[in-house]
Amino acid sequence: MYFLDQTDPRHIASKRYEQQCLGLLHQAKILAGEGEYKMAEKLFRKFIRVAEDAEYTAYSVLGARFLRIIYAEMRQPAKYKKVIKQLAAYQAQLALEEEAEVLYADIKMALNHKVRSRKFLLHQMPVYQHKLEQIHKKVKSYNTFHFLYVTRLSKEELVGNYEEIIKITSVTEKARKQGKINDKRFDKRFNNYMSVYAHLRCRKAVKGLALAEEYFKDFHYSSGNWFYFLETYLLLAVHAKQYGQAFELLQQARKNPYYRKQRVAAQQRWELYEAYIQFVRPEQSPVKMRYFTQFVQTVPDYSRDKQGYNVAILILQFLHFLRRRDIEGLLARLEGLRKYEQRHLRDPATLRSQLFFRMLLMTVKENFVLAVCEKKAAPLLERLKAAPQPGEAYGEIEIIPYEDLWELTLGILRQNQMEQAAIEHAERNRT
Repeated sequence: MYFLDQTDPRHIASKRYEQQCLGLLHQAKILAGEGEYKMAEKLFRKFIRVAEDAEYTAYSVLGARFLRIIYAEMRQPAKYKKVIKQLAAYQAQLALEEEAEVLYADIKMALNHKVRSRKFLLHQMPVYQHKLEQIHKKVKSYNTFHFLYVTRLSKEELVGNYEEIIKITSVTEKARKQGKINDKRFDKRFNNYMSVYAHLRCRKAVKGLALAEEYFKDFHYSSGNWFYFLETYLLLAVHAKQYGQAFELLQQARKNPYYRKQRVAAQQRWELYEAYIQFVRPEQSPVKMRYFTQFVQTVPDYSRDKQGYNVAILILQFLHFLRRRDIEGLLARLEGLRKYEQRHLRDPATLRSQLFFRMLLMTVKENFVLAVCEKKAAPLLERLKAAPQPGEAYGEIEIIPYEDLWELTLGILRQNQMEQAAIEHAERNRT
């Protein structure tokens, strides 16, 4: 759409230059169609210069093809031979770039599929990366760099090596500032997003939160990326125990006029975040708390493949009934926890979820006695602290770190114990 304004620096830079290319191409084709070959030649040559500058190889090929036709029509053999040679070089480069793109598309397809596909992809990633490295050595274009760069990030994300992602993003940003990466194409916002996300996943919430505050201004509120970044920003605030700030970020998302344009699954995630935040700092409004209770009891699964937020839902439901001292509801969720662990938490990479489920189950087994639960869960808590974060191949997300949720669980047991003691004391006084 010609009326779209891509000049705002908060939009991806490459769109601006691509729009310029397409505008020149459109004008040049109209002139050529009208027989205005001299004017068309100038615009096609400018089109190629802009495409080369932004490293749009496919557009360079297209421009050279049109010039080939124009020079044949104008009977200019010298220019014709020169553009033929130029076109051959572009086509050779494009062929390698397309080979890299096919490899990347295969990776992307597997990443967007089921958890089983992601696990299979883990074994294939070194092969894909090696092939992309070989292609990039031959071409050294932005396109081959991009496919290799994203593949490297995806590989480390799958295995949960978030420290390496921090290094990759840091080195890439340094190279961008040194002019080694084409600034007309590179999306620094994606690089920044991966950096703060990696800080979240490798338990560097305080530093990640500071970076998120700095980077968030680079996202335009109308883009879907604004919401994706804000999700990570909010989770960093939660992991840093800045629950007030997390609530403010949640409200910021709700007030965005584009909120309802998100996919249903994305809106459900925001509802789940809100439920967790309200749980750790309950609202005084009875209306909001009624909504919270209804949401917790009726929240749907987000994936039939059990990928993403199902563990977070089960945990929140369990803690909700624990706080309410609803034994019947608690026992029903207890059975759900057991079945889920048996069916979906067998892989060693899901150790953190396994351990935390066992800690929650222990509260019921030990009849909710605070001192006993705290003592018997201590070895599990130490194992939990030492357990590595799972990679993206295994899907589940900790909205609140399990260590913090255990503190919250003990606090609920303590409060319930105090309230029960107060009730018993009042009954003794009455008798």
